[in-house]
Amino acid sequence: MYKKILLPFDFGNTFYNVPEQLAKLTNGDPEAVVTIFHIMSENEMADNVKYHGKHFDDITKDKVEDLKPFTDELDKLDVNYNILIKSGRVITELLREINENDYEIVVMSNQRARRELKHVLGHVTHKVAKRVNKPVLIVK
Repeated sequence: MYKKILLPFDFGNTFYNVPEQLAKLTNGDPEAVVTIFHIMSENEMADNVKYHGKHFDDITKDKVEDLKPFTDELDKLDVNYNILIKSGRVITELLREINENDYEIVVMSNQRARRELKHVLGHVTHKVAKRVNKPVLIVK
């Protein structure tokens, strides 16, 4: 169905329902690729450099390792993916990535890891759904 999918990945959300949805969206097409896109906020970058002495490449390796349980599920379902990690303002970088590339659909999780957050849509999910001219699938 879709060959080029963007999945903004936020470690504050749970993504346990997402791999199955991605498998359905790609429909086993070996040419379909999901781009797992994580944006480290400027504050997160500054804290890692200041307090842990880590720089972008080190932090990126840690993030890829943190993604392993999720990417293992994608591997089990034969979903092709690549991982893209950037630093900056989350909404700005996310909108730039969507607008500068020809993604066919954006898939976002809206299942918060912390249950006490009761908003229907998270701030970033709401802004993306409102501002992009691409289909946005929000997985709960």
